[in-house]
Amino acid sequence: MNADIKVNFLNNIDKISTSDWQTLNNSSCPFLCYDFFNALEKSQSVSAKQGWQPHHLITTFNNKVTAVMPMYLKSHSWGEYVFDWDWADAFKRNGIDYYPKLVATIPFTPVSSDKLLSSQLKMHELFEPLIEHCYQENINSWHILYCDEIKTDLPEDIYQRNTVQFHWFNRDYKTFDDYLSTFTSRKRKNTRKERLSIIEQDINIRQLKNSEISQQDLDFFYLTYQLTYLKRGHQPHLSYEFFKQLLANMSDNILLLIASHEQEDIACALFFYDDSQLYGRYWGCTKKVNNLHFELCYYRGIEFCIQNKLQSFNPGTQGEHKIQRGFEPVLTHSYHWIKHPHFKAAIKSFCQQEQAHMLTYQEQCQQLLPFKKID
Repeated sequence: MNADIKVNFLNNIDKISTSDWQTLNNSSCPFLCYDFFNALEKSQSVSAKQGWQPHHLITTFNNKVTAVMPMYLKSHSWGEYVFDWDWADAFKRNGIDYYPKLVATIPFTPVSSDKLLSSQLKMHELFEPLIEHCYQENINSWHILYCDEIKTDLPEDIYQRNTVQFHWFNRDYKTFDDYLSTFTSRKRKNTRKERLSIIEQDINIRQLKNSEISQQDLDFFYLTYQLTYLKRGHQPHLSYEFFKQLLANMSDNILLLIASHEQEDIACALFFYDDSQLYGRYWGCTKKVNNLHFELCYYRGIEFCIQNKLQSFNPGTQGEHKIQRGFEPVLTHSYHWIKHPHFKAAIKSFCQQEQAHMLTYQEQCQQLLPFKKID
């Protein structure tokens, strides 16, 4: 990297101008826009108190901002979805601090994207400045999560990890039935049976986009969002104020589906979308209804993509039940550096074994897809 390029770390998004951020952001992904990160901080959904201290990397050249990478100092590993709890436990058993760590990610949002906003710098050029910063500030590791794959050879002490997500791809389908025609007969019958059950149970579903979402709709969504976490014994990660700010400031990227029975709202699913992709994010319900999760979170999302000619649909992490509904296994990428010398070899070995396992797992999942075999 050019020696004249200065690297700094900022503890507040207000210290980065909206215009600088948006000038550098060439992605249409809604989670990379300034308003999304601003809402996280202004609503206190991410803060030092929450264990998510903003520590955003910026580079400047001749006093002009040339790159931004949203980063956070973490005192835990919640909300990341690339799990390193075993690493933290190993450190703890040996009386060594694992935290704080420095993480480049979109909080609570496991969506692959180029986390570095820049037209001039490449991700690998920041490896050395990040390492130097960790030594200077007594930070024990850095992690870049859900980023684009780095094609260059990695330094010896930087490790790649992979996970598998399940995504749907639009192959120029005209209707949902057109999509189902690619399934085997048995899988096609099962899917139609699931969808028919929603009608038979007298469930109505309304689709709301952007300004069509009312305060009452938002209130119901947040109720179900809270219930999803409370049922698992956790507090919600994101505050009501966060979603309220998104609805006010990101008015072209939000889709809300609400299911009702006998004029009572009982479930909803919140999505984001851009000009090419749909992102399934949050689901919740006040009453359990057979197959309603599949209808709201998957089938209606697929229909939305077909109707709006979106190329793909990322419904979120995990969930092998997505495979039989046509969501294909894709690899995600993240990169990691650990400061403590005695753990480097063990973590490198772990990452290499995990990579091999994930490739095998992806191949196995590929064999379980519902599509007809083509010679």
